[in-house]
Amino acid sequence: MTLQTLAREMMATPALAIVMTLAAYMLALSLYRLMRYPSWAPPMLTGSLLLALFIAVLPVDYDTYYLDAHWLTLLLGPATVGLAVPLYEQFQHIKRLLIPLTVSLLVGSITACAATLAIAWALGLSPDILASLAPKSITTPIAIGVSEGLGGYPGLTAGIVTVTGILAASTIPPLALMLRCHDPRVVGLALGLNGHGLGTARGFGIDAQTGAFASLAMGLNGALSAIVLPWLAGWLGQ
Repeated sequence: MTLQTLAREMMATPALAIVMTLAAYMLALSLYRLMRYPSWAPPMLTGSLLLALFIAVLPVDYDTYYLDAHWLTLLLGPATVGLAVPLYEQFQHIKRLLIPLTVSLLVGSITACAATLAIAWALGLSPDILASLAPKSITTPIAIGVSEGLGGYPGLTAGIVTVTGILAASTIPPLALMLRCHDPRVVGLALGLNGHGLGTARGFGIDAQTGAFASLAMGLNGALSAIVLPWLAGWLGQ
């Protein structure tokens, strides 16, 4: 089988999209290690840029790639559920802080949703763009579903979610140090609430307790936002 024949056969199946995705991630991970793990350049960011370069160079349009690689997003659900394991290990700590955790999550989640929708509405953005921006602080699987339900663009939502996660994961730990906040529960809660999956990954990179509280905040924020966002969007004219 010639190289040209193999390439044509791969383009006719999801294999090319899978190979492109894995290659982009592996290259990004190697670059991340080579640069000594900078918080401002996580593999998800550099991998996305490499993947965009692959799509631009190779004879593959984005719509074809999205259809072929769409099933990969299904793996995000089980990965998110798997975060319940460290969460269970920290359950005794969480149970003792039930009331402050609940209040913090409610205030943080509602504020993040309301502020995003209010700013977008005040700038005169169209309802579909507003719906795409609203789930920016929710983990990707839930954010895409909420965006579709509100009439937004899932691709734009995924990009905004990624940018939000990178900013939160990059700025919250140094900001906590600047404010002399060394409590892993507080840092973890802030990372999960604002940075969803990327923030949670950053939390586990700090320690298990920070990661557990980040995964708690990410999960509860996603569930609460899925309920609150449609109501807020309707109130603002969506």
